[in-house]
Amino acid sequence: MLNLAMLLEESAATHPGRDALVAGDARITYQEVNAAANQVANLLRANGIGRGDTVALASVNVPLFPIVYYGVLKAGAAVVPFNVLLKSREIAYHLRDSGAKAFFCFPGGPGLPLEEEGRAGFEETPSCELFFLLDDAFASVLDGQSPVFETADTEATDTAVVLYTSGTTGTPKGAELTHANMLLNALTCHRVFGTGNHDVHLVTLPLFHSFGQSVQLNSGFGAGATLVLLPRFDPQAALTLMQRERVTFFAGVPTMYWGLIKADPAEHDLPAIAANLRMAVSGGAALPVEILEQVHKIYGVQIREGYGLSETSPVATFNHPGRVAKPGSIGQPVWGVELKLIDKDWQDVPDGEAGEIAIRGHNVMKGYLGRPEATEAVLRDGWFRTGDIGTRDEDGYYTIVDRAKDMIVRGGFNVYPRELEEVILTHPDVSLVAVVGVPHPSHGEEVKAFVIRNPGATLTEAELVAWCKNAMAGYKYPRLVEFRDELPMTGTGKILKRELK
Repeated sequence: MLNLAMLLEESAATHPGRDALVAGDARITYQEVNAAANQVANLLRANGIGRGDTVALASVNVPLFPIVYYGVLKAGAAVVPFNVLLKSREIAYHLRDSGAKAFFCFPGGPGLPLEEEGRAGFEETPSCELFFLLDDAFASVLDGQSPVFETADTEATDTAVVLYTSGTTGTPKGAELTHANMLLNALTCHRVFGTGNHDVHLVTLPLFHSFGQSVQLNSGFGAGATLVLLPRFDPQAALTLMQRERVTFFAGVPTMYWGLIKADPAEHDLPAIAANLRMAVSGGAALPVEILEQVHKIYGVQIREGYGLSETSPVATFNHPGRVAKPGSIGQPVWGVELKLIDKDWQDVPDGEAGEIAIRGHNVMKGYLGRPEATEAVLRDGWFRTGDIGTRDEDGYYTIVDRAKDMIVRGGFNVYPRELEEVILTHPDVSLVAVVGVPHPSHGEEVKAFVIRNPGATLTEAELVAWCKNAMAGYKYPRLVEFRDELPMTGTGKILKRELK
């Protein structure tokens, strides 16, 4: 038997009275989190959900996220975390594609109509049988359930988590990550980052994303750390919590670090924050050297960059402590993981040349849910081809030289142009569209749509942006629209996106 929930269970047995979660004024111990997760598992079992089933979860960083997450795992089912910015159409697709039997949905708040979108998506999906709203009344739903539960006898190769990703093109696909994938990635984080006697994590990375989930939730719970939850990143709020809770571990995307160096230092005791902060981790997008240097100057901590994908659980490389950190590099492979550079035919490229990064190890997914052809295209002999082009230096450090073809990285989130183009083309006034990423000072890239309108159409740029905002998740929709009479194309009629950037 192997179950990812053992990370919580071991810490609950070893540190029952220690704070596992801090959220606002609420402090919840490991014993309390474990008991509540057991109640969720009993709720699912009472509804006939167990090993082999999938359960969807859409929530911001609140205590019920880890409680439901581990409850689903304890029941033997697989968790399917959703991005909270998805719209009803997208939620329905994910519920249907994952085969989710139940859907736990946080109500949202101002500017985040998650309950409305979630209910609408659920109602469009007859195959999903149960809807649970994670509001204040959810406690009464759990009241009748026992806080004791014997965790399901899952195997190491059973699917624990399904993380949706589009890869480089097409509709989102669910990467099936096993209990062994996720557990070993969490334990690898312990080897890479080290563990303090009692680490305190500031968790502002979304827990529905693989970065926050493995590097902070699973790794943190496995080490008996206290997780301080911040649902939405705000530099001043983050620094206040760092100071108050004596945070030792911070993980973020580059835009978060940019926010921390731009924050007003007068309101905070920066030397005290710096004295406690032992580890700062960056991922999700390339970290500008200027930001790295400024953080070191202000907070006295060396940001360590890593690399990974949803399909690799995610951590694959890191600038390891105790070794030279090379700015701009994603570092070297982590324990138990191999990297190499290949060409389009899976052949190794000569030393010194750029190639597509391929990864093999305990972290690689078992495949895309229900998509054997897509799986076969990216997995061969245990190697996963990432679609990212990189180089390797004489010390074995890898550097990304080009993101996966056409993919846009906006504020640490991957945006896939083809998915957006297919939606925009459904607008009655749109004839042709090409979506690209353009440079942005804080987000890294911004999403821009180049559009050819149908003859006689009077659609304005602002109207199309508003339409897209209503049809797509908040991190996806194009903020910029430019109308063109024609788009640059190859002789075969393929749009030359590089000429639009």
